[in-house]
Amino acid sequence: MARLTLIVAATTMNGIGQNAGLPWRLPKEMAYFARATTSAPEGRVNSVIMGRNTWESIPKKFRPLRDRINVVISRNAEYDLYAASFLCFSTHILFVEHPCRSVAPPAQVYLHRDLRSALNRLSNPDAFQKAVHRHFIIGGATLYQESLAFAPSDVEPFVDRVLLTRILSPAFDKCDVFMPDFLSSVRVNNESDEHGEWERASHEELSTWMGFDVPGGVQEEKGVQYEFQMWTRNG
Repeated sequence: MARLTLIVAATTMNGIGQNAGLPWRLPKEMAYFARATTSAPEGRVNSVIMGRNTWESIPKKFRPLRDRINVVISRNAEYDLYAASFLCFSTHILFVEHPCRSVAPPAQVYLHRDLRSALNRLSNPDAFQKAVHRHFIIGGATLYQESLAFAPSDVEPFVDRVLLTRILSPAFDKCDVFMPDFLSSVRVNNESDEHGEWERASHEELSTWMGFDVPGGVQEEKGVQYEFQMWTRNG
């Protein structure tokens, strides 16, 4: 089972959402997210794992996220993924069957009641048409918290990498959803601590892991300043 990568955009106070959506609209940052989660060697594909609220927050025209295996976690086994998006899938692509009323879907979509069962499916090399390259946890706050709580292990999946877009300014102090503070308050402000559980990778290491050149330093878009960072788990 490949290790898990958490990908998130968060303010310095770890705000990630407001009124069931993103507090910012940053096309270049979203393009980075798309490229990060789709980049894979030929013949392989990445998975994106999300909670129901995150699925519903994605605009209908972009659901499911193309060229990725989409996994949605919901305690409601009868949750209708497609009533809120589109109604056509082939049975070899569906985990939950629904009537087909259109053409083939742009991506595989699976519904699971919990994260562990989803990871068990993703670890099965025969479950998909292509081998899975990387697994991305893309939200929301509950799924971030649950996945970050997995203890490091040689046999079980756990988060060993966080792709963090740090929103530096403005503060977006009306955020009402927050990611877990996987860094201490000192590290959130300074982004540096040699003795913590997490270590910030260099920009070169980030670009190398991604397989493409990531813009370095502080970026500015629509009056918002942010920076692309990668954190890796020590040990």
